[in-house]
Amino acid sequence: MKQNSNKSFGNEGEDVASGFLQTHGYEIIERNYRFHKGEIDIVAKDIESNYLVFVEVKSRKSLEYGEPEYAITPAKAKQLKRMANYYILENHVKNVDCRLDVITVLFTPTNPPLINHYKNAIS
Repeated sequence: MKQNSNKSFGNEGEDVASGFLQTHGYEIIERNYRFHKGEIDIVAKDIESNYLVFVEVKSRKSLEYGEPEYAITPAKAKQLKRMANYYILENHVKNVDCRLDVITVLFTPTNPPLINHYKNAIS
């Protein structure tokens, strides 16, 4: 049951992040791209720069476990790079600049979610 509610909460954060990206000139290409045991939350195109952007979304209901940014560990960053490479190979992406972004969503009880977008967060 807990796993299901965590997944539902994660989807809510991804919905917020997708909406944020769209209002800032991104086209959502795919959500929840899976390859083997890994996943990329959002694959988008930054219309202005023409970059293909792989986005990891981290959501929190509180800061009890720290800022959501700190959930991106070196191991997680390595997995995201690997997943981006799988996506590029599987979809025959050529001659397109790519980057890995992180979006954090902090849900608060009384205010709209607090969103931070870190471009090229993982290199």
